[in-house]
Amino acid sequence: MTDPVRVWLVERTYSDDEQNLIILTYATPDGERDLRKERALTSFGDHRETPVSLDADPDNLGVVDDPDLRERYARGATTMADQHDPDDTL
Repeated sequence: MTDPVRVWLVERTYSDDEQNLIILTYATPDGERDLRKERALTSFGDHRETPVSLDADPDNLGVVDDPDLRERYARGATTMADQHDPDDTL
């Protein structure tokens, strides 16, 4: 089994296709790999905590090809890692 890779929350967006879907994007501190998770909101009062980081299976990580996006993800992941413990939630 491959060792997990720590990824940090870098982006939260609403899906264009689905009204009640939030897309969470996590990235490695170098911004080169990312993981997208989708979360369906079940009601207006739906309040679930969002982990600031995850241990991800490397096989589930995508490659960030765009240099500007990679840089933005690296800045975001580094900021999250500097400001939060890995087990923190938002």
